[in-house]
Amino acid sequence: MKDFTTGREGPQILRFALPMVIGNVFQQFYNIVDSLVVGNFLGKDALAAVGASFPVIFALISLIIGIATGSTIIIAQYFGAKDYEKVKRAIDTMYIFTFLASIIVSILGIYYVEDIFRMLRLPEELMPQAKSYLTVYMAGMVAFFGFNGTSAILRGLGDSKTPLYFLILSSIVNIVLDLLFIIVFGWGVAGVALATVIAQGGAFVTAIIYLNKTHRLIHFSFKGLVFDKKIFYKSVRIGLPSGLQHTFVAVGMMALMGIVNTFGTNVIAAYSVAQRIDSLAAMFAMNFGQALTSFTGQNIGANKLDRVKRGLVSTLGMGSVISLLVTFIVLAFGRQIMGFFTPDIMVVEYGSQYLNIVSPFYLTFTVMFVIGGVMRGAGDTIVPMFLTLFSLWVVRIPLAFLLSSSMGETGIWWAIPIGWVSGMILSYLYYMTGKWKLKGVVKFTEPAA
Repeated sequence: MKDFTTGREGPQILRFALPMVIGNVFQQFYNIVDSLVVGNFLGKDALAAVGASFPVIFALISLIIGIATGSTIIIAQYFGAKDYEKVKRAIDTMYIFTFLASIIVSILGIYYVEDIFRMLRLPEELMPQAKSYLTVYMAGMVAFFGFNGTSAILRGLGDSKTPLYFLILSSIVNIVLDLLFIIVFGWGVAGVALATVIAQGGAFVTAIIYLNKTHRLIHFSFKGLVFDKKIFYKSVRIGLPSGLQHTFVAVGMMALMGIVNTFGTNVIAAYSVAQRIDSLAAMFAMNFGQALTSFTGQNIGANKLDRVKRGLVSTLGMGSVISLLVTFIVLAFGRQIMGFFTPDIMVVEYGSQYLNIVSPFYLTFTVMFVIGGVMRGAGDTIVPMFLTLFSLWVVRIPLAFLLSSSMGETGIWWAIPIGWVSGMILSYLYYMTGKWKLKGVVKFTEPAA
């Protein structure tokens, strides 16, 4: 566990973010291996089918993730206030909620899988493989929520190293099982999903066994869990706006996917691969934003707003340098990177076009996400929710629809960075109002004059 209320802000945030970055490198690595294996051994139809499934998965889990985020913020603030009894109750409450929610999500996802894909106008030739992948993935939701929930709890307590170790374990297992299930057993896209479920489930069980023996605040046992209604209501109050934001973002991704799907298999496959590359660029911004969220939560709890401001400046500096470096790499080698995933020339061409348009705006995404990390850590999630929804539903999706009708798939690509720019501007303007600092569970109080 890490106390962020004392010490130099920049090095603290960097040390805390670095294990998350390394962990996400492994996570993105096995996601990339999924796409590499699928694209090179199963073909572009399978690559497109798997890619079309991700917005659906995100839509089904997004509300739960948001509420769980509220729990993590509360854990960070109680830990900053040194109220360890409430930290323990918040952890128990989060586990109970996510366990029940994962069962509901699994049932809904499996039952409505075909209806969802038809609503998104997925090409008929991709339907069997997309259904197969999503059905297996949905069946393993308990493993997904358990593993990611445990990692989020530990980050709320200032521990980003332990989740890294189990994420590395999960990544290695997933890669090995990918190769085994697809190349040796020939199980197709269902094998890709099954590999992910087994890897995350195994990492979750291993993490719980380890933490039960070594951690003084986390002790997972069905008999010993206590559901605290008051803490849950606080989690919902803070997390529901974030959950609704995730949900509307996810539905927006589905709407965008529905537009992409009208351009056929080549564009769907290219978009799917380009999104993988995008995720590598975005993970640095997201990890620094998550680190700043925990940092802000503890310092708001400790009534140290000056540290929050210095932490934001440091994080913006570090994130900007990295995002500019990633942009350079993608612009210089984007076509070659696309070629690793598929030998299909048309898929590579569409994907390179996407990267040339979108990658120069990675810095915009970084600034937007880091500023959002401060507001989330302070417990202010309602206004950022509306800002995100505005940039998505009022800017990006309408523009994608309008521009694609005249510019083809290029119009979709341009709508994405324009949405990021609008989100960054609105987030900065709201941050400057200072209203976010008064939204915490542990209230910030202005120092006396």
